[in-house]
Amino acid sequence: MNGLKGEMMKASDSVMKYGNSILQHGRFNNRIYIMTLAENDLPGIIGFADDLAKRENYTKIFGKVPASSADMFASAGYVVEASIPSFFQGKEEAVFMAKYFDPERRKTANATELTEIRAAALEHTGRKERGSLPNGFTLRPARTEDTEKLADLFRKVFPTYPFPISDPEYIRTNMQDNVRYFLIKEGDKIAAASSCEVDKESLTAEMTDFAVDPHYRGRSFAGILLEEMEKTMRREGIITAYTIARSASLPMNAVFAGAGYRFGGMLPNNTNISGSIESMNTWYKKL
Repeated sequence: MNGLKGEMMKASDSVMKYGNSILQHGRFNNRIYIMTLAENDLPGIIGFADDLAKRENYTKIFGKVPASSADMFASAGYVVEASIPSFFQGKEEAVFMAKYFDPERRKTANATELTEIRAAALEHTGRKERGSLPNGFTLRPARTEDTEKLADLFRKVFPTYPFPISDPEYIRTNMQDNVRYFLIKEGDKIAAASSCEVDKESLTAEMTDFAVDPHYRGRSFAGILLEEMEKTMRREGIITAYTIARSASLPMNAVFAGAGYRFGGMLPNNTNISGSIESMNTWYKKL
């Protein structure tokens, strides 16, 4: 195991269950993320997360919760940062709510820059550039034998990442669970990759893990991958696609705006990605 891979794997936060809910927590992101919330875990999970945050000195909790539960979280000190209409089975809104244990974490030092990037991305709305694969390139779903090269690409592109995608075993486990990976290849080399994390219960898919080898950038590969994933998700009956993208990345935000995604809100200082804790934008689209 090389040094960088080892550091990324050690830095990744833990995923745990509380009842039927799933949480991620740890010092790497310095927060708790309520990834999925089971209704029968309320209100206990709120107190559990509070106690865990205080015990571990985390500075933020955030979660994706049904709108019907938002008042319960608001009463416990949470604020709404983003929302996605008709998220759960195309019916109920999802609300991204956060609670801060350090007021400094809520402050966005580069707020003006991020607002300008978002405005520039929104200028791409409805102006999707139809990309096409150059000769010699292929696009296909990833297979188990691709995991080593996939991990190599993720490690090359992301100095840090909120989940251990530099670990081939983590990718293999995801493939067997609910994550579909897609590749653009030139011969045996992976030029670009992405994934969609499928939730059959809510009928949603998170479009994520976009990575383009620096040698292959500027060819609209992210947009091509996104379009292919949308087609696949439609065939599987998924209603809503969404993403949580780096607020500071104009290219990635422009890809989603250009593909018809709507801005759902910003999550301040939320995720350790590309070397530091960054703010993240939510985007969503009805498929």
